[in-house]
Amino acid sequence: MNKGKDKITSGLLDDNTVLSAFMVISPVIMCGDTLQNALALIYAFSLITFFSVLFASFVPKRLPYALKIIIYAVIASLVYIPVKLLAGEIYPESIERIGIYYPLLAVNSLIVFRTESKFFLMKRGKMVGSLMFCILGFDSVMIITGFIRELIAYGTINSHIVDINTLMTGIAQPFGGFIFLGLFCGLYRKIRSSLLRDEDEAVRSAENVSDK
Repeated sequence: MNKGKDKITSGLLDDNTVLSAFMVISPVIMCGDTLQNALALIYAFSLITFFSVLFASFVPKRLPYALKIIIYAVIASLVYIPVKLLAGEIYPESIERIGIYYPLLAVNSLIVFRTESKFFLMKRGKMVGSLMFCILGFDSVMIITGFIRELIAYGTINSHIVDINTLMTGIAQPFGGFIFLGLFCGLYRKIRSSLLRDEDEAVRSAENVSDK
């Protein structure tokens, strides 16, 4: 039971979409410099990915792989259109700032690659749960990155000025995004390895007690 649970939730913690699988990192690095940009990307990524994968799950599995990938891309493009139109009303400034990285969300790795290698190997109910946690994995990294980079680079939180003495404007640039994400990945992997080590020790202790 626990293994099943871990498998469903892995996209958030055990195998985070961004920090572990290194998928969809370009928007995080290039555009995740403010909380408002982060929210705009979260909105688009979550809706496009969820509905694209869900609708694509009804595509016949017997079709050739190459044809299915094309169909998945078409479905994602159709989902992208209303999402983009609504985003223009909700996040007009962020959409202009994000630029080409917004439409690229329609062909992100979860839609193009993980559909066949992971999601469609599960029953639909389990697939939806796993997909939601993979999306949350991206969303959590995006919002933390946007919050910290905006605070350090601009001295603001969601465009509200904060009393901070030292600013590092370079972290808002792409090279700053690379550095920040690298440090974030290192911290994530350190915490994950520590948690896994503690779990292994707990399991071994439980096995020793049961043997006695």
